[in-house]
Amino acid sequence: MAQNATIHKAELQISDLDRHYYEGHHLTIARHPSENEQRMMVRILAFVRHANEQLAFTKGISTDDEPDIWQRSLSDEIEVWIELGQPDEKRLRKACGRSQEVYVYTYSGNSAEIWWQQMQNKVHSSNNLHVLNIPTDQVEALTEMAERSMIIQATIQDEEIWLSSEVGSCNIKPDVWKA
Repeated sequence: MAQNATIHKAELQISDLDRHYYEGHHLTIARHPSENEQRMMVRILAFVRHANEQLAFTKGISTDDEPDIWQRSLSDEIEVWIELGQPDEKRLRKACGRSQEVYVYTYSGNSAEIWWQQMQNKVHSSNNLHVLNIPTDQVEALTEMAERSMIIQATIQDEEIWLSSEVGSCNIKPDVWKA
């Protein structure tokens, strides 16, 4: 018998001083049975960092031809493609060919570093690819904020993200591996 997704709700209040974006978002997050809390919270973090009226979660893990998050234009072109984890070279090339900008958020410590060492020479010519790593201690602090129903205040300034909720707060400063 297949397990169902776990539904989480997140109310985000975003103040992005870098982009002058100040909005609230109410998200319903379907957490796939194979998705852990770390990955779900990094997904929320990526949403916060790229927040836009057209930004949306996709079917994610269960779909091979869609990213985890994307922003589509009104004419249905993919403007921003966001991947989590350690996608393979073929998937990254496909994403770079289909989207104006591609962002990869890695978050698994040493395995992410090994992945990037193997990947960086293969994708160095992809000018629309951006790779950011979230350090392990920051992912752990972010994961402690995970609840079935969350209200999160987010402030972004100078590429640094401050998040706070009723259960805690954390400061995220991604390492930029490819700008």
